[in-house]
Parts: sequence; structure tokens; C-alpha cells
Amino acid sequence: MPKQEFALLELFDKFIIESKNGKRLQKNGKRINPRTVEQYEYLKGLLAKFEESKQFPLRIRLLQKPTKRVFEVEKNYWKRFYHKFLDFLYQDLDCYDNYVGSAVKMLRVFFNYLSETKGMPIGTSYKQFYVPKEDISIVVLSPEQLNYLIYDKAFEQGLSADMQVVKDIFVFGCTVALRFSDLIQLQIPNLEFINERWYLKVTSQKTQTFTRVLLPEYARDIVLKYNKKHKTLLPAFSKNYLNQKVKQLIELAGWVHPVAKTRNKRGIPVIVYKEKHKLHRFCDMVTTHTMRRTAITTMLSLGMPEFMVRKISGHAPNSREFFRYVALAQSYMDTELTIVYDKLTNKTLQTSLELKTISDHLMAG
Repeated sequence: MPKQEFALLELFDKFIIESKNGKRLQKNGKRINPRTVEQYEYLKGLLAKFEESKQFPLRIRLLQKPTKRVFEVEKNYWKRFYHKFLDFLYQDLDCYDNYVGSAVKMLRVFFNYLSETKGMPIGTSYKQFYVPKEDISIVVLSPEQLNYLIYDKAFEQGLSADMQVVKDIFVFGCTVALRFSDLIQLQIPNLEFINERWYLKVTSQKTQTFTRVLLPEYARDIVLKYNKKHKTLLPAFSKNYLNQKVKQLIELAGWVHPVAKTRNKRGIPVIVYKEKHKLHRFCDMVTTHTMRRTAITTMLSLGMPEFMVRKISGHAPNSREFFRYVALAQSYMDTELTIVYDKLTNKTLQTSLELKTISDHLMAG
């Protein structure tokens, strides 16, 4: 009689191996990104830890023409698993909705692999696993702040030599809208000189999207400064190191105002404090992700059409993430328009007073 029950973690191992060696591919026929495989491996570790700490045996049972009773037993098993696993992530590991959602989404991918790729009759209970979603606040520099970092020579000269390098990398990243993984691997072949203009041409590692970006003079000067000293166009720092340094850079720029950092747990916003009842500062919130986000938001804020920005950033036309940038840029434009309208109102009032003064003067004469 064929085997009817399997250890989930053993099947998950096979899922990881086939994702890694190219036997399992994306729907478009491309290999699974190594970073995605790393996430699968981490999820396997979470599942093993859950199974051990909660004494909840993880198994996959085949359902060949199940009776109603067997169907109900299996349905209840996966319902219990889902709720207990989420409790484990939220309560034991103190995770937020975005992280939990990623874990559940990968679980569903695994079950689809068993059902659709391996043809295992495992039922459809896993399709009821709800994927929590969370819109994490986007931290970006305003166009005015970016302008300061680019052009304020007094600030630049006051920085140490190491911090000047960090500033150059950060400014360049805030200009070209590349993912950090693409930015830090740029080399001479990525530069192009056409009609007296310098361009950056890149094929994204993550999406395989090709982009060509015109470089402004200050960005061109940055890459020409470093390309002869390094194999890459920019000095190659690790993400962790640069994350620490850009926080210091922004602190030195004086942008230390308090910011309420919120995350969601089970859909409920929770304030995350830096220390006990102490809010994060703006500089604490800046990371390498801020570079790409700032570039996209700056382009939108200063009037570049959305479809052109998407072409540079590599976002799909219906990208939910991209429209968060659009909303943020709209907020910036609304603020700027309010300033303009206030000035217009004041101008009108001032003109009215001037006319009244002239009228009074004429009447007195």
C-alpha cells in the first residue's frame, strides 16, 4: 500500500533542493532567486522550532477519496496549525504582520508545489491560510534635504574622509533609484557615454529589468572619482556597514527630529520605541533602502510622469508598492501647493491694502 503520510519538514527539504538546483522554476521559466531560497531555508528553521517548542507534529497526509470524517479531521488539523503557528510568530517571536505575511505566503507556495508540481492529493485546506499584509511607513529624504547633501560644500568639508565616501554613495543611490544589490555591483561596463552625456545602464538582478538612466553632473563626478580605485564604480561596503554609516551621516546633517515608528500586529498599529517610551529619530529610520525610495519619490514629487519613473525603477504598472510612492509624492506636492496658495492669499491681501492706501491718499489730496 502506498505511503499515506509524510513528515512535512522532509518534503520541505526536497522543495528547497529543487528550488536551489533549478529543477523547480518560476512560472516564467527562470530559476528561483538565491535570496528566495535563503528565505525558504529560514522558514524551514521556523517550522522546526515551532514543531519542537509547541509539540505539534507537522505532517502531510494524502487524501485519496477521503470520507467526510477524514476531510473534517484534516481541515481541523490545518486550522489548528495555522492559528498556533501565527500565535508562535506573533507572541513567542514578537513578529509583525509583514514578516508573518511573508512566512504564510511562502507556506502557500510550498503547498502549491506539493499539489500542482508533485501531484500529491493534499486537499485544499491550505488555501484558507490568510496572508497578513502591512504597509510599512516609507522613510525618504525631501528634495530639499537631498539638495543639501549634494550641494552644501561646508557640510561636506566638515565630514571625515570615510564619511565623505558614505555621503557620495548615499547621494548617488538617492539619484539613480537602483536596489542596493544592483547599486553596489556597478562596474565600468554599466557606464555609457552618448552624445556628450553619461548614462547608467543596468539589468536588475531581481527582476531582469533593463534600465538606462541619464546621470546628472554631480553623479557623474562621483563615479569618476572612484572607478579607477575600485573594481566597482562605487566603494563596495556591506549593507550592514552602510546602514550604520548612513544613520550617522543623517545625524551629522542635523535631521534628528522624533518620528513615530509604527508596525502592525494582527492589523492593529503598534508604536515601536527606540528605547522605553522614547521615539526614534529621523536619522535612526534611514537605511540603504532609503536611497531607492528617495530617488523614486523625488522624481515623482518634481513632476516626472509615473510611467517614466516606473521604467527607471522597474516596477510593474499595477505595483501596489509603487503607488505608495505616488501617494507620498502627492503629499509632498500638496504641502508645496499649500505654501504657494498661502503666498497667493497674502499677495492678494497685501495688494488690497496697497490699493486702499493709494485710494486714501488720493481722497485726501
